[in-house]
Amino acid sequence: MKIKNVLISQPKPADIEKSPYFLLAKKHKVKIDFRKFITIDGVSAVEFRKDRVGILDHTAVIFTSRNAIDHYFRMAKEMRVEVPNDMKYFCVSEAIAYYLQKYVTYRKRKIFYGRGNFAGLMEIIQKHKSDKYLMPCSNIYKQDLPELLEKNKIKYSKAVIYKTLASDLSDIEINNYDMLIFYSPTGVQSLKKNFPNYEQGETVIACFGPTTAQAVKEAGLRLDIKAPTKTAPSMTMAVEEYIQKMAK
Repeated sequence: MKIKNVLISQPKPADIEKSPYFLLAKKHKVKIDFRKFITIDGVSAVEFRKDRVGILDHTAVIFTSRNAIDHYFRMAKEMRVEVPNDMKYFCVSEAIAYYLQKYVTYRKRKIFYGRGNFAGLMEIIQKHKSDKYLMPCSNIYKQDLPELLEKNKIKYSKAVIYKTLASDLSDIEINNYDMLIFYSPTGVQSLKKNFPNYEQGETVIACFGPTTAQAVKEAGLRLDIKAPTKTAPSMTMAVEEYIQKMAK
């Protein structure tokens, strides 16, 4: 089947012409639409207090996303909590660590980052075992990190400070697309919530990451394209491989 219309479950890039999807669309004459399948809503200070987790009861914070950073500092502001200058920050990747500059002065002595995975971050946390960690997160989060923290007997608290919800996609004609691309399990769940009677048929479904792939299968859908792979480390490369294969 020739791919003509593609829907990507992410917001449109600020500069679309710099997106690899722009080049893909131009090269293969494919129409690509972007649509955010999930919405992030901050938890109120009133709701947060019910969990009885004190921001100042911790000496370190673990950040796994930019959303976690934004909502951690939002919550501190709403609760009129002044985050101490000596608070330590442990980030899963360098990119997330640099994002902290939006809120704090970047100092290597208090900001640490891993290699983009929980195992790498855990190696650094183990060198600071005496700290008590706060892990700001969504109502939907991966269990990998909490399991690692517990296994290594690290003192920590989870704090749900924002919620990941399904966006309203009622204006979309979902059956007009030959391919759907997902980057998170919540994106797949949003599809099922918005279109409970959705039947895949010949529509190609692509996804990035093992947890998203698992969500596709659990939703009873057929997974046609999976990334990353050895030959296609990015989603666009995997999609291009598929398009070229179908063209033959």
